[in-house]
Amino acid sequence: MTRLMASNDQQSRRDLLKGAVSSIVIFGAASNYRPALAAPRDRQIENLISRMTIQEKAGQLSIFSDSTRIPTGPINPNATPTTTDDIKNQIRSGKITALFSARGAAGAREYQRISLEETRMKIPMVFAADIIHGCITQFPIPLGEAASFDTDLAMRTAAAAAFESTATAIHWTFAPMVDVARDQRWGRVAEGAGEDTYLGEQMAKARVKGFQGDNLKSETTVLACAKHFAAYGAVQGGMDYNTADIPETTLRQVHLPPFKAAFDAGALSTMSSFNDIAGVPSTGNHHLLTDILRGEWAFKGLVVSDYTSEAEMINHGFAKDGRDATKKSIMAGCDMSMQSGLYWDHLPDLVAKGEVLMRVVDEAVRRVLGVKKALGLFENPYRSMSVEREVQDMRKPENIALAREAARKSVVLIKNEGDILPLKKSGQKIALIGPLGDDKTQTLGCWAIFPDFDNAVTLAQGLGSQIVDRANLKVVKGCEVNAAIEGGIASAMAAAQAADVVILAVGETQDMSGEAQSRVEITIPKAQQDLADAIAATGKPIVVVLTHGRALELQGAIKNAQAIMAAWFLGSESGNGLADLIFGDFSPSARLPVSFPLRSGQQPLYYNHRRTGRPQTTTNGTEYRTRYREAAFEALYSFGHGLTYSKIEYGPTQISGPQMPMNGQIAVTATIKNSGIRQAREVVQFYVHDKVASITQPVRLLKDFKLVDLAAGETKTIEFILTKQDLAFVRANLRHEAEAGEFDVWIAPSSVGGVAAKVVLTA
Repeated sequence: MTRLMASNDQQSRRDLLKGAVSSIVIFGAASNYRPALAAPRDRQIENLISRMTIQEKAGQLSIFSDSTRIPTGPINPNATPTTTDDIKNQIRSGKITALFSARGAAGAREYQRISLEETRMKIPMVFAADIIHGCITQFPIPLGEAASFDTDLAMRTAAAAAFESTATAIHWTFAPMVDVARDQRWGRVAEGAGEDTYLGEQMAKARVKGFQGDNLKSETTVLACAKHFAAYGAVQGGMDYNTADIPETTLRQVHLPPFKAAFDAGALSTMSSFNDIAGVPSTGNHHLLTDILRGEWAFKGLVVSDYTSEAEMINHGFAKDGRDATKKSIMAGCDMSMQSGLYWDHLPDLVAKGEVLMRVVDEAVRRVLGVKKALGLFENPYRSMSVEREVQDMRKPENIALAREAARKSVVLIKNEGDILPLKKSGQKIALIGPLGDDKTQTLGCWAIFPDFDNAVTLAQGLGSQIVDRANLKVVKGCEVNAAIEGGIASAMAAAQAADVVILAVGETQDMSGEAQSRVEITIPKAQQDLADAIAATGKPIVVVLTHGRALELQGAIKNAQAIMAAWFLGSESGNGLADLIFGDFSPSARLPVSFPLRSGQQPLYYNHRRTGRPQTTTNGTEYRTRYREAAFEALYSFGHGLTYSKIEYGPTQISGPQMPMNGQIAVTATIKNSGIRQAREVVQFYVHDKVASITQPVRLLKDFKLVDLAAGETKTIEFILTKQDLAFVRANLRHEAEAGEFDVWIAPSSVGGVAAKVVLTA
């Protein structure tokens, strides 16, 4: 075996000397392995690797869920520990060296003690969890928080989530999810930043910085994991786990930049996605995990598979069996196997037979141990395992206040006819009607892995705490989320008729979005639609408060309501944050991170689509144009749309010069005025369009945005600096470059507003 490995090493060196990195995904014999950039050598880590057996190395490359606490998915009975004693015994055997969903400082300390005192290598364990938008104190779902367009807020909520999760013995979060999602049928839209790449980049950077802080060894920071690498948001038909069949230009232009932003911000882990791209599952995709991630980007962190995704390559038809799946995963660059146990089962034999080089395994172990060292676990193995902190540092007042701030900054005021909002705290009778008005279990949203429903604030509670006379607030359920209640509509109509205004709380339950929750029709369930239509018949003004994890098709009385608020799932302080806005203590400031369709069948629908050869415009009619018979090629409410309680006027976009040399820059400005009587925060957006290019370009692309506070009557001139980087795109040769030509630029309130200026980029 030694002679075979030496021969293979020589062959690999010859392969490396051949030069250019191939874009072909290569698997197979160990002689074809092409390593990525090696992680920096650390004396302590190298000493450990030199003394470890191959079975111990396989243990370091495996992570399992603590299914005694939280079942998280399909369970492999041959791999999953089912009792606390099982976990302890498998730690002693070296099989479990990383555990996820194992919340609890006392239990983690005991597991860590066993690893440090009762195993041969005495390597500390790492503990992980899906801390997606909070630990005990929950913040808005990531899609909702993205609506704030507030990166400082995203950084602060991630830091607060890290603070609480480290108080319960968690070192590593499987977040942020940075997939660009253009199809609202996909349930996991809720976990990301929506349909736009640039917004996704900014939110990815902010969340990584919030989770990891300035010092990963701190007792209050966690390792971030950008997921899912890559293009999971491009699954066909919005169907979870489906294939993503996209060209590499789109992969690099749309889907990869948020990952690169996360890694540039310091994320030291990433998770391979369930989907395949062009027939190659991501967990076995050498081009993704090695050529791009480690070759082009010089990523030094670790890659962990998604839950059993390496085993699922068998179902894909890409691997013959578990042994083959193990080989293809480790050779592609997937360092750590999640949940399947395949690395533990098969790596020793694959190395013994020379099908996987020991140095391939060593490099993966080196990355895993390097991350453990970056977390400070070697010098402080009991970090973030304080039983006292677990009691003292949950739901601290400053985190509750932050949750309330985040809730109100995430609500998008979509519609407000006749300035029906804000409502009055006194002298106005309000009927809160709908199944989601007073249900604590529907406040937090998907992936609230450690939910605290007892302390969640419903809309009814939030309104009730602020209204002057509680007798002026009538709360009626009216129906269940998916079913009628006997007499429910009659009682709701009676409440509406006795009120001055109706707040209609309708939408999705939290288990209708998130993983495995793809929907064919992204509509409000029929029972709620029937309730809304009945309430509308009373003639009373209606304010719709939507609970949802995606953009929705709005119909009937819900679509036609006088006011509509996109309220997502807002977290622990949901009701208080909403009440702050509804009663006007604060003005809404959020913008849509996803486009609301006219009809579900328009999906995928996104603002930055390419222009076709027969575009639908306002002047060319509809015959033989890009549209459906039943709906125009446009959104009901497009990306970037949102209102305040004031009136913001935009002047035309102006430029400092009509031409810009390739290495120059120009200033793009517009004057905005608050012509209303209330203070407002405006999200000023900067878009570009390349009019003629070697690859057809989107009709608009967001390139920057600014949050601008305006007092009543105040005017400000807003400036953005345009450079060639803003005008560059991924060309057919896969290089990110700008081409000389004509461009439109907009400073606008949304992706469909504003008056364009013309810029010529010269060579």
